[in-house]
Amino acid sequence: MSFLEIVLIGAALAMDAVAVSMASGMAEPHMKTAKAVVMAATFALFQFAMPLIGYFCGYAFSAIVERIAPWLSFMLLALIGGKMLFDCIGELREKARSDALRPMLAPHAQTQRGFAARLIAQGVATSLDALAVGVTLLAVQTSDGLPLHVAGCAAVIGAVTFALSFAGVQLGRRAGDKFADSAGLLGGAVLIAIGVKLLAEGLV
Repeated sequence: MSFLEIVLIGAALAMDAVAVSMASGMAEPHMKTAKAVVMAATFALFQFAMPLIGYFCGYAFSAIVERIAPWLSFMLLALIGGKMLFDCIGELREKARSDALRPMLAPHAQTQRGFAARLIAQGVATSLDALAVGVTLLAVQTSDGLPLHVAGCAAVIGAVTFALSFAGVQLGRRAGDKFADSAGLLGGAVLIAIGVKLLAEGLV
């Protein structure tokens, strides 16, 4: 696995956080820069921590992981990517039935009261897929090798999430929800493509 693929995985995993960030920007068009930074940093922290948790949990079964590494990498990334595609298609159909539905955050949800609790909940919800990616990193490490230490890979994923989430807030403020739906579709497609590549390399 190359450094570029780690960046692409980070970008794909960040798409849920980007969608939430865009929704927040739409709901609060005058959001202060400091608040946008806190939001992006929270998402980045969870996206950094979850792959490490998944990696070390999977390490207990490293002997099994080593034997099925290519298939495991493919199945996990395909499942995560497929779920992202499925969820996005469902949301698009729901919006087609009712344009009155607004994405994730209503304007009143952006007040200071309860902001921290909501942000943590969003951080957990948007980073759960990264747990499985941690197991994928372990599988790739045993079969093909990683370009960085696993902590470095997780840091790259977190950094990509921070940059994209912060940009998502700004984009949401300016462009509305035109791109929020396509973010998940793109992320899902990227994860599936990387999974197929890893499987092909492992079989060859």
